[in-house]
Amino acid sequence: MGFQADLGRLFGLDSVDYRYNLSKEELFDEAIANDRGRIAKDGPDDAQKAYPTKLGKSGPLVFYTDPSCTGRPVQDTFGVASPGLEDKIWWKPDFQRFDPAKFGPLLERVGKHLNEKKAQLYVKDVYAGSDPEYAVPYRFVGEYATHAMFVHNMFPKDVAGVADEDQKRWTLLNVPSFRADPERDGTLSARAVIMNFERKICLVVGRADYCGVNKKTMFTVMNYLLPELGHMSMHCSANVGPRGDGAILFGLSGTGKTTLSADPGRKLIGDDETAWTQSGISNLEDGCYAKLIDLDKQAEPVIAAALSMPGTLIENVPALPGKRMEDTDPQDLDLTDNSITENTRFSYPLTCNPGVAEGAKGPHPETIVLLTADAFGVLPPVSILDTKEVMYHFVMGFTAKLAGTEVGITEPKAAFSACFGAPFMAHKPSVYAKHLAEKMSQNDTRCILLNTGWGGGPFGVGKRISIHDTRALLNAALDGKLHESSDYEAHPIFNLKMPKSCPGVDAKILNPRNTWADKGAYDTAANKLRDLFRTTFTDKGFAELGIEPVM
Repeated sequence: MGFQADLGRLFGLDSVDYRYNLSKEELFDEAIANDRGRIAKDGPDDAQKAYPTKLGKSGPLVFYTDPSCTGRPVQDTFGVASPGLEDKIWWKPDFQRFDPAKFGPLLERVGKHLNEKKAQLYVKDVYAGSDPEYAVPYRFVGEYATHAMFVHNMFPKDVAGVADEDQKRWTLLNVPSFRADPERDGTLSARAVIMNFERKICLVVGRADYCGVNKKTMFTVMNYLLPELGHMSMHCSANVGPRGDGAILFGLSGTGKTTLSADPGRKLIGDDETAWTQSGISNLEDGCYAKLIDLDKQAEPVIAAALSMPGTLIENVPALPGKRMEDTDPQDLDLTDNSITENTRFSYPLTCNPGVAEGAKGPHPETIVLLTADAFGVLPPVSILDTKEVMYHFVMGFTAKLAGTEVGITEPKAAFSACFGAPFMAHKPSVYAKHLAEKMSQNDTRCILLNTGWGGGPFGVGKRISIHDTRALLNAALDGKLHESSDYEAHPIFNLKMPKSCPGVDAKILNPRNTWADKGAYDTAANKLRDLFRTTFTDKGFAELGIEPVM
């Protein structure tokens, strides 16, 4: 069946104009000419949304989202609560139930809307997953050429060996021009992102044109499908060393997941979405979607260089005052300008990285790293975890962020995100934790908890653990040296196993209490954080899901 007949069957489309599988160069021109919508709060709905820079097609496309959607619209994200799925899905505020009886009529109205306006739709066929063992054909259909270009950047193309493609295919229909009616359509607002696992359809309507919606929606789908196939789906980075030793790094924003995985001595598999199957680890994607705000070009040379490469996509970085974007070199853009959003973004192909593992694949990981950036300054720089502890800290997904940027505000703020990516996890956390424990056991994988945060006191008093020490601890773990040693001590409050020595690291810092001048203050702060762990564990009901408390 051709794609037109397929889309007619799915959405009732019969009078639309398709632009099918255009090249990125063609999509660049189409986006500038045709992508129209709101880019200012009180602006018109027909404003130009995509712009070239001074480099033209030799450089990036610059895209502006609706100002009400500069990130994922989590409060408007749903899964259709079909019979048989109701008890499987992990329902939560950022992934809510959608009435199955409402989905079909809403989809019909969207199709009728597109037919009546004789819409021009961009279609891009890609895959979610680089390994044919699990790769899912993913068809993007939408009103914006920019979104089609983004999907081309972010997902693998031409994955050979995928069986039964038509039966496996998922289709995402993205229609910013359609406004939902909550009373009629069952949404909470005029926009919605809805996943229907039975019909293999994702529907995006209304002011939800943040490019990442087209990536994270499909990631949520894969996080449902892969465990059903016996595979592990992970929000993590991954790389492989010269010995063929794979590693995966879990971590929330600000913990060093991307920086630490970009090691010149190791080949990058991916920096965000990874699968662990019976044959090893592989990237679900074919691109990177990096934050640009306050980018340090010296610390992140790959991203800095890619800013001037063709086929890349900059999102929501403002133009320079008094200067047209068309006259601006992308290297001159003010990446500290957050006047549109703190969440400025950059999409670029994986090939912009100089050292990528062949096929974005690797062997089973020898080492798993759970990253945290403890701004309370009380967790050890590195801890050795057994299986029960891995499951516990994995479902807790802890880091500590700074409370704010105002002068005098130095109290850290705890953040817990199950599986280091709770919003995207369609199954309950215990499903992923058990898969992780099983795969670690099957492949004799070791695990550490690596703290990239503060020592000697909390943020504002102590100092952040140096990148030199963090790299030395990570390299010792990757080489197996931390697990080979038998010289450990147990942390009396967190019950964590701390090595007493590590090559290239001052042994004094390995027990965090040693680095605090006021030992009593340390004990008070450590007990406070432990109690936060215990309260969160209870509140989330993790014990009822089969996770054992270890703290």
